[in-house]
Amino acid sequence: MKNLKLKSARAALDLSQQELADAVGVSRQTINAIEKGNYNPTIRLCVAICKAVGKTLDELFWQE
Repeated sequence: MKNLKLKSARAALDLSQQELADAVGVSRQTINAIEKGNYNPTIRLCVAICKAVGKTLDELFWQE
């Protein structure tokens, strides 16, 4: 399942995938894979991404 909430939060801050990847210590390809729904990140990475974009785990990763 695509993570459009992450993509939207990143775009709202005008962050590229590379900039977010650099901020959380992963590759751009990892961020791309998370957004496309092809990679299930660890909870540690989820928390780092949330901190980087100023959102909660529920806001970015909870599936309704």
